[in-house]
Amino acid sequence: MDNTTIKQENTEKIGRYLITAALPYANGLKHIGHLAGAYMPADIYVRYLRAQKRDVVFVCGSDEHGTAIPIQAMKEGTTAQAIIDKYHPIIEQNFKDLGISFDIYHRTSDPLHHETAQEFFSVLNDNGDLEVKESEQYYDEASNTFLADRYIKGTCPVCANDNAFGDQCEKCGSTLSPDMLINPVSTLSGNAPIKKATKHWYLPLDRHEDFLREWILKEHKDDWRTSVVGQCKSWIDGGLQPRAVTRDLDWGIKLPLSVDRLPLTDGESDNSVDGQRNAVSEKDAGKVLYVWFDAPIGYISATKQWALNKEKDWKPYWYAPDTKLVHFVGKDNIVFHCIIFPVMLKLHGNILPTNVPANEFMNLEGDKMSTSRGWSIEMDDYINDWVKKDNGGEGMADVLRYYLTQIAPETKDSEFTWKGFQDANNSELVNIFGNFVNRTFVLMHKLCGGKVPVFSNELLDDSDKQLILDIKSSASKVKNLLESYKFRDALFEVIDLARKGNKFMQDKEPWMVAKRETVDGILSENGKKQIDNCLHLCLQLTANLTILINPFLPFTASKLCKMMKVVERMLEWQNAGRIDLLKVGYSLREPQLLFRKIENEEIEAQLIKLKEKAAQVNSKKDVNVEENKQATEVKELEPVGAEIVFDDFAKIDLRVGTIVAAEKVPKADKLLKLSVDLGFETRTIVSGIALHFVPEEIVGKQVTVVVNLAPRKMRGIESNGMILMAEDNNGKLHFINPEAVINTGASVR
Repeated sequence: MDNTTIKQENTEKIGRYLITAALPYANGLKHIGHLAGAYMPADIYVRYLRAQKRDVVFVCGSDEHGTAIPIQAMKEGTTAQAIIDKYHPIIEQNFKDLGISFDIYHRTSDPLHHETAQEFFSVLNDNGDLEVKESEQYYDEASNTFLADRYIKGTCPVCANDNAFGDQCEKCGSTLSPDMLINPVSTLSGNAPIKKATKHWYLPLDRHEDFLREWILKEHKDDWRTSVVGQCKSWIDGGLQPRAVTRDLDWGIKLPLSVDRLPLTDGESDNSVDGQRNAVSEKDAGKVLYVWFDAPIGYISATKQWALNKEKDWKPYWYAPDTKLVHFVGKDNIVFHCIIFPVMLKLHGNILPTNVPANEFMNLEGDKMSTSRGWSIEMDDYINDWVKKDNGGEGMADVLRYYLTQIAPETKDSEFTWKGFQDANNSELVNIFGNFVNRTFVLMHKLCGGKVPVFSNELLDDSDKQLILDIKSSASKVKNLLESYKFRDALFEVIDLARKGNKFMQDKEPWMVAKRETVDGILSENGKKQIDNCLHLCLQLTANLTILINPFLPFTASKLCKMMKVVERMLEWQNAGRIDLLKVGYSLREPQLLFRKIENEEIEAQLIKLKEKAAQVNSKKDVNVEENKQATEVKELEPVGAEIVFDDFAKIDLRVGTIVAAEKVPKADKLLKLSVDLGFETRTIVSGIALHFVPEEIVGKQVTVVVNLAPRKMRGIESNGMILMAEDNNGKLHFINPEAVINTGASVR
């Protein structure tokens, strides 16, 4: 159980639910870490709401704008449109194959989305909620184009790699900006770019700090996950800055031209460049909406399209105060869905999200999951290797759903291992859940003629009463956990109920009763009643397990319904906890194995495949290693410091801390502002590691901290401690952290 406190909602006051899952980039295949982060928990919650017969709409779609798309097009030697047309249907089908039950999977290239995003921008712009500023950006004179960071290459100032991008050096991993590159050139023409003034629209987040502080840090401090509130607090406390809404690109949603170019009124501040209230003129026609601005509006356009398809009204889902809006995202999307998009929604007159149950990251076999490094398991690969190749492949889709939920990174980073996947299947799905159902059906056909037997109340004993109580209490527990977004704990309760069913059957031993109570081939009346009572309760338990497991393993629930010859209406949540779901005398089908054992050889093959893929990807990166050889020489080791005695060392108090939030310090290229949980308190520490780490990627990392260092002000921020780092031969910094996750605040000796 995690330490998150959740306020149980009054569902009677909720008229409808709108559930969103983060729009995936349509620039390539998506891996199972993405699936675990946003889509699996969202689908579990939605399936539960549907079982409750609540009005719920589940929307998602492909994010098809931003520089990631044309960059992938360049890699594949094709067009941006061809890239999104290639990957959108693959991603959509992958989700279907793994049981993600969107009501609509839309796409941001759709004209309806362009129209919706342009209207959204116009409302904010016409109301004076945006600012217009001029700034200098890199410009390619040959191609007549302002350059996004990824369209600029140069020499990395950290490792001297000649092919570093304007946002990152992929050789040493340093986070960069175009101004940091040595000898920058345009990737479009190969020429050195110039600096040129350009006009852009900004969302002034700094105007809304008070609103966000009240809404997040007061209204939702108890019902949102601690990590979500902590990250939001760090951003707000650090001071919010205006964020650009537009970019100079040829791929994206074009800015809508202003219909009326209204002059400024007396006393009105001039936020525009041309003295016309933020007006968009024909000379601005080459600009597009920044992808961070248009992507979340995709939830609205997807809802509109769903409503058109269903001939319904979409507006109550985005305007009615009795709508509950829930965003499911990974932790790298917290700032967009908790700070930026809510400000946009508030200004536009929409409802605000009720909750954003963001998950942490899922690692893979001891390392961060990364498609670019080949260290990932794509959904498409899993489907081809397990679902399509396996008899009853939908069962293997549920095996992945089960394991990803069991290890869901709800409160901290988790790790997928193929051995863990095998153990979860063999030890729990096969040996506990599947074993109970199979034994129940086999014995029912063997000892009860394939029909639901009568239950005799006169033989009701304490173990029967306890099982009935367990069935009813489990339904209540699972409901409360699902309402609280604790999906991992809810799944445990379901499997634990199956475990109790196995124990009940093992204690009753109906096969032994049949042997003991049979004389001359005739089973005694008492023996028959004992067997019937046992298997009647086991069958009722099976029906309840089917209802409870449905949000998690929908394919398995459907298969169980067919075995029991019941319509899937039985899966409605109002039936959970009942012990009269299967009527006496009703004949049931022969049992089918729900899950199969996974062999060691299959797991070994996957591990080999993973390592070979990573090696292949990395070898491609090193094809031109000689041409891109680093210009720096290997650093000499620093000399050993002056000798000290133990008492000197003992003065240093070293503790294990966990980074709960991280952000760049404004106007300081090298500094990150960290919020570090030390167990007894959370401290602000300013660390000069910004060139080596992306802020979002180090949240959740455990680090070694000097906690008794005197406070020091850096860029106006008081730093209370120091993170210990190690520097390799190439000047790259590495955290000094525990080998395994240990309790925060532990002393380092």
